[in-house]
Amino acid sequence: MQKSFSDLEYCAKKKVTRRERFLSEIEAVTPWVALEVELSQHYFKGEGRGRPPVGLKQMLRMYVVQQCFGLSDEGIEDAIYDSQAIRKFVGIDLGRESAPDATTLLKFRHLLEARGQTKKIFDVINAHLARKGLLMREGTIVDATLIAAPSSTKNSSGERDPEMHQTKKGNQWHFGMKAHVGVDMESGLVHTVVGTAANVHDVIKAHALLHGQEQAVLGDAGYQGMEKRKENQGKPVDWHVAMRPGKRRMLAQDGMGRMMEQLEKTKAQVRAKVEHPFHVIKNLFKHRKARYRGIARNTAQLFSLFGLANLVLARRRLFALDAQGAS
Repeated sequence: MQKSFSDLEYCAKKKVTRRERFLSEIEAVTPWVALEVELSQHYFKGEGRGRPPVGLKQMLRMYVVQQCFGLSDEGIEDAIYDSQAIRKFVGIDLGRESAPDATTLLKFRHLLEARGQTKKIFDVINAHLARKGLLMREGTIVDATLIAAPSSTKNSSGERDPEMHQTKKGNQWHFGMKAHVGVDMESGLVHTVVGTAANVHDVIKAHALLHGQEQAVLGDAGYQGMEKRKENQGKPVDWHVAMRPGKRRMLAQDGMGRMMEQLEKTKAQVRAKVEHPFHVIKNLFKHRKARYRGIARNTAQLFSLFGLANLVLARRRLFALDAQGAS
């Protein structure tokens, strides 16, 4: 395929930008073939009259870029025209075709949501990581993070999202939802995602974050008593829940007290792995506020976000494994 002058100029530049480097890493670690096979079962067939649908390969890559850079439907359409790196990743040559517009991506997202395909994206990615030996399944860390939702009533309905609720954390009130996750204790990768309103207590969803093969479960002080709940009783699991801060401050300054304090520090060091996927989706992917109305639609997006976050967190280990296989 003949390259345009802009393509040749782009290839000749000497500096590799952070965006290019990031996209090249995502390109390398994503199981594209498995994802396309899974999603093709429900993608538009293009039968009959009318314009044929945009290829699944392009739409999937466009959707991935949108999630990784926290862009709106209109934003990713503009980014394709603005960025050569993004055009190269999606596979669009503007000399021969136009970029899929925002409405096309909107329909693609709605298709993924309606058919539960974002959960399939999450599962396919995790299956790929498991085959690489990165999901050990022997221990789980449970945690939840708040995701804000617009609290303004200045919209077409004149009211806040009725499925979102407020909760108090510390001395501050938050309106929105919670992303509850189960994280592999060894790798720090997310294996389970549950979305709820913000006022749902962490411990209520603890059982839903376990895959059933754990030998140990860790949680912060918000999960106090989870081993006593009916749905968790009888499970052959060692429960390691953080001591409440008030009780921890009252520990005696003797040998036993110092030993218990050291135990709490050790548990906290292990639990810290759960913060890594939260950091990726909130700071790297810029997902700090719920983009849509309703718990179901936002939870569907969370599956995609955490699946891609797993790839970001595992990319160096995947590169190392590929290097070992090539040597």
